[in-house]
Amino acid sequence: MGTPAWIGPYRVQRLLGAGSFATVWLGHDPALDSRVAIKVLAENWSHDLRVRERFRDEARLLRRLDHPRLVRVHAVGELPDGRPYAVLALADGGSLRDRLAAGTPPVPPALELLDEIAAGVAVLHRERVVHRDLTPGNVLFTSTADGERVVIADLGLAKALAAASGLTARAGTPGYMAPEQDDPLAVVDTRCDVFGLGRLGLRLLGGPGPRPHLDGVPAPVVAVLRRATAPRPADRYPDADAFRAALCRAAGPPAGPATPRPGKAFPAGEVRRVARAGSAAGPRVARRLGLAGAGALIMVAVGVTGGDAARPTADGRWGRSGPVSVLLPAGWRAAGTGWAGRYDARGRLEPALVVSPDPGRWATDPTVPGAFVGLSATLGRRSTPADFVAQRPHADCVAAPVRRVRRGATVWVVARFACPQGRPVLVEAAARAGRAGLLYAQVVPPPGSGPDVVDALLAGVVVRPV
Repeated sequence: MGTPAWIGPYRVQRLLGAGSFATVWLGHDPALDSRVAIKVLAENWSHDLRVRERFRDEARLLRRLDHPRLVRVHAVGELPDGRPYAVLALADGGSLRDRLAAGTPPVPPALELLDEIAAGVAVLHRERVVHRDLTPGNVLFTSTADGERVVIADLGLAKALAAASGLTARAGTPGYMAPEQDDPLAVVDTRCDVFGLGRLGLRLLGGPGPRPHLDGVPAPVVAVLRRATAPRPADRYPDADAFRAALCRAAGPPAGPATPRPGKAFPAGEVRRVARAGSAAGPRVARRLGLAGAGALIMVAVGVTGGDAARPTADGRWGRSGPVSVLLPAGWRAAGTGWAGRYDARGRLEPALVVSPDPGRWATDPTVPGAFVGLSATLGRRSTPADFVAQRPHADCVAAPVRRVRRGATVWVVARFACPQGRPVLVEAAARAGRAGLLYAQVVPPPGSGPDVVDALLAGVVVRPV
């Protein structure tokens, strides 16, 4: 196929890529004056009705899910020869395959990227959809107002779990494809995507091949990747949420006693019991702690790293961690100098702190009010405040309508949960902090207090220019 001048109403500019099933062109939408990606079914499959329907299914699926972690569909159409095409949002940052060609990233950014990829796959799994072809070429980067976001693409091989049984067609990419995908009679489910995530993790960390060597990678992370890539599906994590939670625990500080040591504090949603559960912990543990799979928080702990210890100033009214300052309510203190598991471009922990009447007990005692406040430049490049809050539901809790609170130039997206056990009220909030990144706060308000108490606390969060 030569370069067409037009595909439907879209002017074609150049070829972006070609695969076994489709060709992707860079196009221009004259109505919106914007660039788009146009995916067209390959000519050699034009007469296969099954493949044509699968192609259309991908567009319908992406359109139905319409999630920022997945490539978005703007429109669909059909060429004069009957081949379908889909108009997609342009992932202008290229693919993970392109970036890996230049070398593997350091361990902390690699683990953060793997977490972002798993979050996208988890969106599919919650909708009972299996991707079945997770490769570096299907992990894309799209620009946002403050950086970029990871998105999952190419669901042409995806299939609803309800239909994924018996006579499943062989599909996938060697090196990333789970062993059961080679068996046409095997049942393919979310665990084949867990295998793909594990293989992506090995590739990101510089350990491809049948006997990977992962120098400098923490042993708990290696254990998670080994379990994810187990030959038998039953030995793997059940889905992307469970894999992501295990990776989060493994990437955090080593497990220790249930009571935090002086100078350490833990966010309320991720108590030490989860960290000690190890890679065998699954959704059952998360539910017992009042966490949905998607709501298992990215951070494991706020670790003191020495030096710039977050503590009140002499008048006892401010707590600080890096550029983040929090105005302390009367009788509250601050602890913590870093967001464990979150690293900046230089490999340093991003700033975070806990404020509470008793920071040491806040993570494990549901009667103690307080808040975790963190700032992440890396999250700011990949997530909006609304998306970040939306990824933190809490099982068994009743959510109030999400609201927005403006405090000066800062607009907080706030979600409040009423829970039948543990902490009766839990608040998740996020805001954009300009070029500094994404501000996140998890608040456990004092018993009986209203939204004004939370709003006052959020109003007291200040980020110095960086």
